[in-house]
Amino acid sequence: MKKIILLLLFLRTISVSAQEERYGIITGSVLDRNSKVPLIGANVIIMGTNIGAATDEDGIYRIEHVPVGAHSIKFSYIGYQPVIKTDIIVKSNRIITVTAELESAALESEEVVVAGGYFTETEEHSISAINFSYEEVRRAPGSAGDISRIMMSLPSVAKVNDQSNGLIVRGGSPTENAFYVDNIEIPNINHFPTFGTTSGPIGLLNVDFIEDATFYAGGFDVSYGDRLSSVLNIKFREGNREEYDAQLDLNWSGFGGVIEGPLNDGKGSWIFSLRRSYLDFLIKTIDMGTSVVPRYGDFQTKIVYDLNASNKISFIGIFGDDHNSPDKQTAIDNDMLTYGNQDVYEGTAGLTWLSIWDKNGYSLTSFSFTGAKFDEIFFETGTDQLLRKNIAFNRFVKLRNVNHYNINDNTSIEFGTDLKYLFDTYENFYGEYIDAVGNATPAMNISRKLNTTKLGVFFKYTTKLLRNLSVNFGARGDYFQYNQKFNLSPRFQLSYALNDRTKLNLSTGIYYQNLPEILLVQNEQTKSLDDPKAYHYTAGVEYLIAEDTKITAEFYLKEYENMPLDPSQKDLFLIDEFYYRDGNIYGHENLKSNGVARSRGIEITIQKKMSSDFYGIAGFSYSLSQYRDSKGNWRNRVYDNRIIFNIEGGYKLGNDWQFSMRWIYAGGTPYTPFNIEKSANLNRGVLDEERINMERLPDYHSLNLRIDKRFFFRNSNMTLYVSVWNAYNRKNIASYFWHQYEKKQKPVQQWGLLPIFGLEYEF
Repeated sequence: MKKIILLLLFLRTISVSAQEERYGIITGSVLDRNSKVPLIGANVIIMGTNIGAATDEDGIYRIEHVPVGAHSIKFSYIGYQPVIKTDIIVKSNRIITVTAELESAALESEEVVVAGGYFTETEEHSISAINFSYEEVRRAPGSAGDISRIMMSLPSVAKVNDQSNGLIVRGGSPTENAFYVDNIEIPNINHFPTFGTTSGPIGLLNVDFIEDATFYAGGFDVSYGDRLSSVLNIKFREGNREEYDAQLDLNWSGFGGVIEGPLNDGKGSWIFSLRRSYLDFLIKTIDMGTSVVPRYGDFQTKIVYDLNASNKISFIGIFGDDHNSPDKQTAIDNDMLTYGNQDVYEGTAGLTWLSIWDKNGYSLTSFSFTGAKFDEIFFETGTDQLLRKNIAFNRFVKLRNVNHYNINDNTSIEFGTDLKYLFDTYENFYGEYIDAVGNATPAMNISRKLNTTKLGVFFKYTTKLLRNLSVNFGARGDYFQYNQKFNLSPRFQLSYALNDRTKLNLSTGIYYQNLPEILLVQNEQTKSLDDPKAYHYTAGVEYLIAEDTKITAEFYLKEYENMPLDPSQKDLFLIDEFYYRDGNIYGHENLKSNGVARSRGIEITIQKKMSSDFYGIAGFSYSLSQYRDSKGNWRNRVYDNRIIFNIEGGYKLGNDWQFSMRWIYAGGTPYTPFNIEKSANLNRGVLDEERINMERLPDYHSLNLRIDKRFFFRNSNMTLYVSVWNAYNRKNIASYFWHQYEKKQKPVQQWGLLPIFGLEYEF
């Protein structure tokens, strides 16, 4: 604590040199949301000032001599709903780009009242959705700019383990989430990706690239397929089209930099970033309480170019490399079940073409390549037995096309296709082992190539009926060549505005997802399995408490069918094996696709945007997540928190100081105690089959604090922040494991008190 106080005094001292009034520039464009056509003469006002501008014939505006600090900007145009963007940080001698897309509205003569502007929902995505801006992601305490950790603070996401970014959404699993960046699918957005899932311990995406992110916790429309639970849609920002800028970063995940600049006199732009972890440097010099030294780095880029006024192409590249090689002594010192070597290389490169069809609509067409190469070998710490060797190369190329056409002011259609070709190779070995319930399982060798195709087509119709009623319905068809199965997924959404503050939302739909490839390649019998299926039912109400504050309540029911079950493990739910077997799923023969699960709950969220000096978001959920085992008994799933409550808020003091906090409480998740006698005899954890998921871990709660200090110099800017995770050092338990040296059950502790320091310097 003394060190933190000294740091704050130091920040106060050096801030004296940055007291002189500084200014920056805001520029950008204003577009029609449904056609991407620029709006000429739109008004752009910096709220609380008399500073503003109007867009030119290209829909572009420019506001100069804007005081540094946080601002809110209001975009308005006749016949359109206004949009207010908060947390726009103007920096000294920098050009900030802010683009707004406006939704057309009924004329005032039709007596439809448009309220707010801080919350920009559309008729297509009006339920189970929440949007975060770049600044909301960057400043969130307890996230370190990791986009997945922002989502983990929502009431729709289970709280399971601080050390994993796996999203468990409304009773789902980490295999059930989709991630898109600029219309391009990214299978996993984490370093050290857990094989076969979407989870990992550390975020891969650079927060400085993120313009905004929208999270759909359910009920997402037909343009997204092959996922049962959620979609995270991320938009990368463009680089500066007028000048060259650079930024240096130092934070808990590593050090690196960002550079950006114009292309061809402003017809395009580019932005690049490079980062590397530095834990290996720190551990050599200071005692961090662990000797595990993972090394990782990443490179990201986005390049855009305007072919003409109606056509634009963009390229994104996201690449990561991860390395970890704990030896046996390191594993013993850190209570690790395995030791060995891990090298992972992952990346996605994709090209997107935006074509605007006059005022009638637009199309987005993306072509991408994604690859993930795993070279891993692990030995059991207690016996030195070769546990698994994973030499795999997962690759796919994908063509995605989305077309939006406006029939008239009230009606539009959307249609498109997803075509994916997978070409995977596996040279995997799994040693003999005792499974979770004590069954001996022979060694398994997988030497196989998987070449197959996935094809999806979709169509959606959206219309406004009466004055305040909007409906969208559509269907999606997906074909998987590997098992030669075709699935049809109809979906429907309805939104009705009771008045200018209250809206009712309903949604229902069918969702399918293919089984993970690592499970499919283990034997030919998997071709006969049906694809897992989920029914989503959601009903919600939104109420605008104030222009900048909204409360949302939603009830949901999600029913699963066709889930894989192993008849030899009659009490377990196979897909949850990714959780209790450290992301590994193997050794299953003669699987059945008769598994059933269900999840239902209620979620309440209150969100206040930072229109003045403070912001906040609070959420509460009560849910029940269960599966039916092979005996017909309903059991709790391993991610079932039951109760989740979180509150986050922040206060801005002037233009340069900001204080924020987040507190999360979650009910303990179910777990199965070990059968002590069998575990002692075999010297490995064997679950007690009489008490599968009948016990619960202690409740989870944690307080995260953060202080940001900005410095605006004449030609540069600097942000320093200090964050404290788990400020009162709560001893949260993630799970239990069998310690083979001490021959007893021990807890897996989550993160304790963890101070974080970060620095961003822009020039």
